[in-house]
Amino acid sequence: MKNLRKASSILLCLTISASLLAACGSSKGDGGSGSASSDSSATVEGVKKEGFPIVDKPLTLKVMSQDAGVADWNKMPVLQEMEKLSGIHLEYQLSPIDSFETKKNLMFASGDLPDMLYAADLKPSEQVTYGTQGVLIPLEKYIDEGYAPNIKKILDEHPDVRKSFTTPDGHMYALPFIDTAAVWYRSPMWYNGKFLKALNVTELPKTTDELYTLLKRFKDEDPNGNGKKDEIPLTSVKLDDLRMYFFGFWGMYDEKIYADKDGKVHYSPQEEGYKGYLTFMNKLWKEDLLDHETFSQTADQKKAKGQNNQIGLFNDYFPYFTLGGEPSSDNPLMTPVASEIAGTPVYGKHPGMSANGTFAITSKDPAPEATMRWIDYLYSYEGSTLFNQGPEGVLWKYKDKDNHVKEWLPVPGGGDREEYRGKITPNFGILTPGVNDPEVTKGLRSEFDDWIDKENAEKLTPIGKSPFPNVYLTNEQQSEASALMSDLDTYVQQMEAKFITGQEPLSNWDKYVAQVKKMGSDRIVELYQAAYDQWNTGK
Repeated sequence: MKNLRKASSILLCLTISASLLAACGSSKGDGGSGSASSDSSATVEGVKKEGFPIVDKPLTLKVMSQDAGVADWNKMPVLQEMEKLSGIHLEYQLSPIDSFETKKNLMFASGDLPDMLYAADLKPSEQVTYGTQGVLIPLEKYIDEGYAPNIKKILDEHPDVRKSFTTPDGHMYALPFIDTAAVWYRSPMWYNGKFLKALNVTELPKTTDELYTLLKRFKDEDPNGNGKKDEIPLTSVKLDDLRMYFFGFWGMYDEKIYADKDGKVHYSPQEEGYKGYLTFMNKLWKEDLLDHETFSQTADQKKAKGQNNQIGLFNDYFPYFTLGGEPSSDNPLMTPVASEIAGTPVYGKHPGMSANGTFAITSKDPAPEATMRWIDYLYSYEGSTLFNQGPEGVLWKYKDKDNHVKEWLPVPGGGDREEYRGKITPNFGILTPGVNDPEVTKGLRSEFDDWIDKENAEKLTPIGKSPFPNVYLTNEQQSEASALMSDLDTYVQQMEAKFITGQEPLSNWDKYVAQVKKMGSDRIVELYQAAYDQWNTGK
């Protein structure tokens, strides 16, 4: 394919990423934080429900966020434009991505609060714990009273979003990133197109037996053509990158907890399908079809093998991230394959929203109404365009404004478009509040983007289902579940490696299941079944 825009596809990657599924805790409360917010909001008057600026008098708010470290937020054109528009000046309390969790925990522990949290990665348990304590204020009051018309419209059109971010005490303490069109929940699997072409493969495997046969050919028939036995049919980094995709071959929608199509909750590592997965992966390991550096290599080491044209099947967000080169349709998305388990394959698709809260307002905020107006703009077409693409005239311009059609402008000073985008907007490299609106990228999409959509529509969407909704446990239930899951995760991960590498014979499967159950796996299912049933019947 020609005229493929790398920056456009990376933008799509960043826009549709979503965070990992989390099912965490909550407790019932009287929503006492509401009184704190109403007292503080009285200190600021003249907040408009529509139009700009948002406030009659200039207002300064403190915001805490993650920071990709590309540019000074005070000098970002997007944030400067937003200040002019809203009349709200922001003071930034930023932390590098890898230390944000620690800083966030210290902030909550010390009580030294900002006014709002942006790209907050608030776990459900944090939302409820700090919401019921009055640290985070309920947001639904301001949404329903007209201070967030864009958010309200989305919640009204997609009631599952509101339901999934409403805690058992009836409050919404955080907002998600919403992408109802998203398909990928984890990055998918890809075939090396050069290998397929060299072996004259015209039809991709549809069963695990056919997959095994193709991987054998990758190993034995020198598809990279260098005369060496250096091909690696399947590679991974600790199986974390391929596990969820492969689980679908044996009927499991998620690595840990999922609800099947009948609403029955399962714990994957004790399912019969999991035994099938282990058996298949052990077979690949024994025959050197699964990279023997899987449990020790880094992501960079895996990519180096890809760029050396040694890998046949691999995981990444896009294939050229591993193989190098430019975006193209030469490396097909892996078709999920059927196993001996009835009803396979299945695919755990994106739930349409981030599982963790991306935005919250604290009890220290003197103007929660104004803050809701500010964040609501990001859920509009105009705000989404500003924060994702930057101001018009920098990286893009309108080709047909009435129909939202845009075109790219040359990158100022040359260089990589995506890297430059990171200098003008905070929405770079972090999961931020907002909505993925296809109108935002109208005219900017590449042929590669359209090809990805076609691959998804043909291979994943027909068999896709969200593994599990965003649910809340009580604090007591969450404490119990977290303790059980912590021990189970350690044991299951150790045993997975042992079973696959042959250190533990698969004849010990029943002994393994008995141990998992003894450690509380059935109790995990019981807790999450109750939470799922409550969510499923909730309004």
